[in-house]
Amino acid sequence: MSQNTDSTNSVTRRDFLKVTGTFAAATAFAGGVPNVHAASSETIQIALIGCGGRGGGAAANALSVPKGNTKLVAMADVFEHRLAGAYNTLTQKYPDRVDVPKGRQFIGFDAYKKAMDCLKPGDVAIFTTPLAFRWVHFTYAIEKGINVFMEKPLTADGPSSRKMLALAEEAKKKNLKVGVGLMSRHADHMEEAHKRIQDGAIGDIILMRGYRMAGPLATAFSEKWPGQPSELLWQISRFHSFIWASGGCFSDFYIHHIDHCSWMKNSWPVKAQALGGRHYKTNPQGQLYVDQNFDSYSVEYTFADGAKFIMDGRCVAGCNDIYSSYAHGTKGMAVLAHNGDCAPPSQIFKTQGVSKKGLLWESKEIPGVTDPVGYQKEWNVLIDCIRNDKPHNEVERGVMASVTTSMGRMAAHTGQEVTFDEAMNGTAVYAPDVENWNLNSAPPVKSDAEGRYPKPEPGIITKTEYKLDPMPA
Repeated sequence: MSQNTDSTNSVTRRDFLKVTGTFAAATAFAGGVPNVHAASSETIQIALIGCGGRGGGAAANALSVPKGNTKLVAMADVFEHRLAGAYNTLTQKYPDRVDVPKGRQFIGFDAYKKAMDCLKPGDVAIFTTPLAFRWVHFTYAIEKGINVFMEKPLTADGPSSRKMLALAEEAKKKNLKVGVGLMSRHADHMEEAHKRIQDGAIGDIILMRGYRMAGPLATAFSEKWPGQPSELLWQISRFHSFIWASGGCFSDFYIHHIDHCSWMKNSWPVKAQALGGRHYKTNPQGQLYVDQNFDSYSVEYTFADGAKFIMDGRCVAGCNDIYSSYAHGTKGMAVLAHNGDCAPPSQIFKTQGVSKKGLLWESKEIPGVTDPVGYQKEWNVLIDCIRNDKPHNEVERGVMASVTTSMGRMAAHTGQEVTFDEAMNGTAVYAPDVENWNLNSAPPVKSDAEGRYPKPEPGIITKTEYKLDPMPA
């Protein structure tokens, strides 16, 4: 990791596509599928790959597109109970739009292929598995000529980021439409705030702030593996606890604020320095936590023009909870996300603080919009682009947001300043040989005698986020 505090060179799209050239050559697919899109009256079939909570939510959005004529026809997961739970919920809610008999319900690490084999070119596959599998599943979708919706984050290390950029170019060549679950950019109030900020409503942005501070969340903090299921399957089930599976809590929980604040700036930060640590080594019952996460993070991102963005995250019960984001400019400030990842209202003030007297603009509720944070709209846009053959590929932005997030996480975990270039071009592979995993595969990180997994040690382990076995060259 770089220790040069003067490094502020911007990494442009041209810059980072250069490093993907060898991957583009390696993943180029024979032949093409021009104009892969569905006619207006044709049913678009959906395959759900990854049937956890976010997968079920994405499938529900896919089936709720107004006049979308969509149907769920296949499902895949490594856990039968998760597939069954999602199937039962979706069948009850959409009885006429779920047609997934037992013969199209697939379990295992190769289940993604079987589910996509049920589709025709122009249909849609949903990828809501842990991110380590993203490039593997995307490769097969491109081979099959299938459009994709994939959940964030997309990557946690440099090699998979470069692979995803190369695959994005291949998807464009095949005219495939690809949505990425960074829904802030599809939320109406956020779009309006962005437009006003670009029009100069708060002047030049000099500082942004993002906060997601709450109690312990989801599967971010884990006790010792209980022995069942297999250790690999257990890590998948506790994916927020492992950097290889999710980028850890920093990447999975904080990427929305990092993405939409960078959007307001119309650029990506070029470097990051950070603080972070673990305050509690055990749960309230005294059981040892064994996961790879810190429970507190504070990252200072720097843009090429010197503007700063502070992203604070905390997963500690009993503390002051804040879940919002802000932009400060030379003429005023904006509330971006009032609450949550991107919940309204957005506001603009002529002052540097929130006050009724300084309020210049506040977003209004739009009649008929029941999902103001953009989960449904991102699907409406994707299906419209498929139906009407409009260009739509959000992978590049998804990778940029993922690398920017990883850059901050790496800075906290190593105690070093990390540049965007270093995060993008890193050599550490967190999920080696993932394309060949099966139910009997060993996990990519192994526990010690007490059940603890390799953890970040800032200032001690500085070239990678934790001790890898074997260490990269």
